[in-house]
Amino acid sequence: MQTDQQRTDVQYDAVIRGCVDIFSKKTIDYGTAWRVLRPISITDQIYIKAQRIRTIQEKGTQRVLDDLEGEFIGIINYAVIGLIQLLLPADAPEDLEADYTIQLYSQQVAQAKKLMHDKNHDYGEAWRSMSQESFVDLILMKLHRMRQIIANGGQTLISEGLDANYYDIINYAVFATILRHEQKQ
Repeated sequence: MQTDQQRTDVQYDAVIRGCVDIFSKKTIDYGTAWRVLRPISITDQIYIKAQRIRTIQEKGTQRVLDDLEGEFIGIINYAVIGLIQLLLPADAPEDLEADYTIQLYSQQVAQAKKLMHDKNHDYGEAWRSMSQESFVDLILMKLHRMRQIIANGGQTLISEGLDANYYDIINYAVFATILRHEQKQ
């Protein structure tokens, strides 16, 4: 019998496999065109996706029939892009090799998963009792914080930086996707 953490690991990995599959295919199609994005642009891309989910949640209907799971996947992938952008030096080339890009992607999601383990240790599986609405609200709150950090030139007095917010956004979006899968079953 699986422990709660083992079950979470299996589900987490399944979500990430889907995300990296899409990311890999888009990297083949488009290369690393996202390298031109500045932190505020990445934040805004995530915001657009989270705001769409929230609007649909509030209205209870949608006119564009794209699956909302795709929006959560987009949130995860843009957050990973943000982390990669923070990791690379300013003079790094815009065009990155696909294999190297996937390696960077894998490193960042491994860090997000480690953070998830650490927080699950302290909080238990509290996220399983949360609503989809709460995850979207938390992502939007993180984005507002990130906008302020960017406006402050990346400087904070006491708060975590952009990277910590990206990691939390990844985990919130993964949790929301896991719960959506469970609701469908």
